[in-house]
Amino acid sequence: MQFTEQHRQLDDTVTKFVQKELNPYVDEWEKAEQFPSHEVFKKLGQLGLLGLKYPEAFGGAGLDFSYSMVMAEALGATNCGGVPMAIGVHTDMCTPALARFGSDELRREFLAPSIAGDVVGCLGVSEPGGGSDVAAVKTSARKDGGDYLINGSKMWITNGLKADWCCLLANTSDMGEGGSPHKNKSLIIVPMDAPGIIKQKIHKIGMHSSDTAQLFFDNVRVPQRNLIGQEGMGFMFQMMQFQEERLFGAAGSLRSLDRLIDLTIAYTRERKAFGKSILDNQVVHFRLAELRTEVEALRALTYRAVEMYVAGKDVTALASMAKLKCGRLSREVADACLQFWGGMGYTIDNLVSRAYRDSRLISIGGGADEVMLGIICKLEGTLPKGAH
Repeated sequence: MQFTEQHRQLDDTVTKFVQKELNPYVDEWEKAEQFPSHEVFKKLGQLGLLGLKYPEAFGGAGLDFSYSMVMAEALGATNCGGVPMAIGVHTDMCTPALARFGSDELRREFLAPSIAGDVVGCLGVSEPGGGSDVAAVKTSARKDGGDYLINGSKMWITNGLKADWCCLLANTSDMGEGGSPHKNKSLIIVPMDAPGIIKQKIHKIGMHSSDTAQLFFDNVRVPQRNLIGQEGMGFMFQMMQFQEERLFGAAGSLRSLDRLIDLTIAYTRERKAFGKSILDNQVVHFRLAELRTEVEALRALTYRAVEMYVAGKDVTALASMAKLKCGRLSREVADACLQFWGGMGYTIDNLVSRAYRDSRLISIGGGADEVMLGIICKLEGTLPKGAH
């Protein structure tokens, strides 16, 4: 990656936003298990940070994905994982397919206000029966006159309680005998104030400041013009959205991992035991050096994947590798650092213990580690015959 002055200015803008508008309030938001997303997103929109890669015609900056990566990395300076995740869902998870394949009418109605920060978006893919097996979703959207009637349920929906609209993956036709579950799905924009939607809060062990919901759809009526692109292309569109989600997640972990190591170095240098600082023990400073090396390796992998993605190349394997490595390394760094903090690392408001709780989600959400391994194996040609 070649970083320009524009990249550096963006990094500085996002970092200052985090320090001024997010970190002073994170403890309060963590206790409340939500943050004022409309207020925060409006401030981000006023700074032009919600549409970096989207067309200028709809209020975006018209830049390439490398700028989203810079923003994701800078958001890693936030003192929690929940708020950056909520922002990333809005900017890089529920909007890419809309921006790329949506009609101009649909983009004016939903993308433009999302970029301006006037509305909050969410992504509706996972269901109570599972999230990683996207082809198995059960939610249906049946035609009725000029509308779709939507029935089903979605689970683990970030921003789900406060979102104004949802990018929903649903079955728009029956598979039929011998049909493919990859060709009967569509992405549909669903206004979250539509009659028939019920929202239920989900309490989690981490990512507390991010509101998460289960959504129920009971004969929810939306116009067919809310379809993104063509019917039957939803699975493919969602797989494309996943690539940006996974790269955003990998980039977003880098600075937070470095910060955990920095905080642990500072703490163990001051903390004394048995006549010397904790840091003076070789097992401690060698381990921290090893972890820093691993973070740099993840950074190199992520930057390479982003560079290739910007060049228009298929990065399915690299994005899956970065997502896999990011999830596992986030758990490893948080666990190792917490150990060196001792009892202080086990207190609830410590940034290291918060990272320990928050980071556990990374190996599950956006495609579990096992799914990433399956994708990599498939592309490597190492799966057993008949396996998918």
